[in-house]
Amino acid sequence: MSSPASSAAFSPHGVRAALVVLAAGDGRRAEHHTNKVLLPLAGRRVFTWSIQWARLLPAITHTVLVVRDEDRDVVQDVLDREVEPPPVQMVTGGDTRHDSELAALTALATDIDAGEIDVVVIHDAARPLARTGLFAGVIEAAAEHGGAIPVRHQRHLTASKDGDQPPASVVAVQTPQAFLARPLLDAYTRAKDDQFVGTDTASCIERYTDLPVWCIPGDAGNIKITFPEDLFLAERLLAKAHWDLSDGSSLHRERPHLRDLRHTGEQP
Repeated sequence: MSSPASSAAFSPHGVRAALVVLAAGDGRRAEHHTNKVLLPLAGRRVFTWSIQWARLLPAITHTVLVVRDEDRDVVQDVLDREVEPPPVQMVTGGDTRHDSELAALTALATDIDAGEIDVVVIHDAARPLARTGLFAGVIEAAAEHGGAIPVRHQRHLTASKDGDQPPASVVAVQTPQAFLARPLLDAYTRAKDDQFVGTDTASCIERYTDLPVWCIPGDAGNIKITFPEDLFLAERLLAKAHWDLSDGSSLHRERPHLRDLRHTGEQP
């Protein structure tokens, strides 16, 4: 596995990023009574794979893990066993994804206000196969433009029953998503005052800021653990990659602007 030093080429120089990992869901669709991100995957828990690949980047200076209150003890045990220092800060999530993101940003607010965090990158813990290069790509684009999300074009969509063809610009959105820290915190503060709840981070940014949100190519292997069979697929993909997703191959320079695309929401 690559060391942080070997991943430096994929890290934006001088950018300090906070990693927020959302792990406050449950396992209902995965047919488990436990939180699906606590399920075993290739010898470790689902959520720790995500942290591992992201923290190979020297740009990651803070890590916040958002969990359900009832999971805190077991999550801490897993962190102690599977995640190397520096420590991960745990916060309790809310009833919605938006509330969980707000909890994480509140925990980071002091450091954001002090100018110690330039970019916040938010990732769904149920996507354990996001490559180090994908994290680097969104951080780099956010630092340069304001915000960045990975997308995949949905060319497989078929015509509607009325014969309407889907636009070529329709995309599905993945995580990680990255944004400049100060505008992101301000947007969520205003959303709280307005009692606005966004569908994802980008929706809140677009409502409350003028930041451009740029798109970088997503990764077909960046699957989301939703159903039981997804765990088997994830393990096969890990094995095919020889258990190493740190190669940075997701970096790409061509980034269409989000407002030139229509998206179907976060891709399952």
